[in-house]
Amino acid sequence: MTTAPDIVWQTATLGLGGNIGDPKAAMADALRLLDGREDCRVLAVSKLYVTPPWGKTDQADFFNCCALIETTLSPEDLLAAGLSIEKGMKRERIERWGPRTIDIDVLTYGDIEQDTQPLQLPHPRMTERAFVLMPLVDIAPDLIIKGKPVSSWLALVDHSGITVSEESRDWWV
Repeated sequence: MTTAPDIVWQTATLGLGGNIGDPKAAMADALRLLDGREDCRVLAVSKLYVTPPWGKTDQADFFNCCALIETTLSPEDLLAAGLSIEKGMKRERIERWGPRTIDIDVLTYGDIEQDTQPLQLPHPRMTERAFVLMPLVDIAPDLIIKGKPVSSWLALVDHSGITVSEESRDWWV
């Protein structure tokens, strides 16, 4: 008799954001969709932040959060799951850093470092972006990225203009 292989759960972090429609509701829906999958479990969600636009600044402020999850999906399949949720929520990719209903980025996946298409891990610009680092510190302050804890990276970036929209971390349930 053969036994099924043990299922291996891997920890990953996700960044979510949006600035069109009701981004808070879209991010909450996305998190519930992920948590409802058999191959994903949401372990922690950050506070919800309002952040000035980055890159393309002539648009509405964004709402941003991060989530700590466990998954049995590969990094690429986790990315595909996020893109599928975005598509289901009518995300259109018209211009880089432009307005969006929802954005789901895989920030980290265990200790994996990779530079492939379509996925770079850890996310290549996350250490430069306060709108990623502030919520990530809420859920994983000691997570090591490029040799430093996330909390140390946050001390190096400008986070002026970012405010807390929802202090409670259960805003998404």
